[in-house]
Amino acid sequence: VQLQASGGGLVQAGSSLRLSCVASGRTFSSNGMAWFRQGPGKEREFVGTITGNRGITYYADSVKGRFTISRDNTKNTMYLQMNSLKPEDTAVYYCAATLIGRMTIMLEDYNYWGQGTQVTVSS
Repeated sequence: VQLQASGGGLVQAGSSLRLSCVASGRTFSSNGMAWFRQGPGKEREFVGTITGNRGITYYADSVKGRFTISRDNTKNTMYLQMNSLKPEDTAVYYCAATLIGRMTIMLEDYNYWGQGTQVTVSS
């Protein structure tokens, strides 16, 4: 089972980026998935999550209104649309999937992790 995150890059403040996370080896259509990030010198933190079939989302306050998570279960892919990016959004972004049958924002509840993609926002 593998999660492959992509789409990161170097952008200016106020710009947009879309990250993708493609799952292979099994389907996660019924499982919750999430994005976490880890900034320089910081611990990994929750960004947002989306439930399986119903696609209900929940976001950290720091990104609410700017970031949107979606998923295409036909492609076994999750997305993170990031708008109005700020320098403080600079981090390695990780996608993850959980086998727990409820929405969770806890890092330790996620069983599968992607390798991370770097997002750098310049001021």
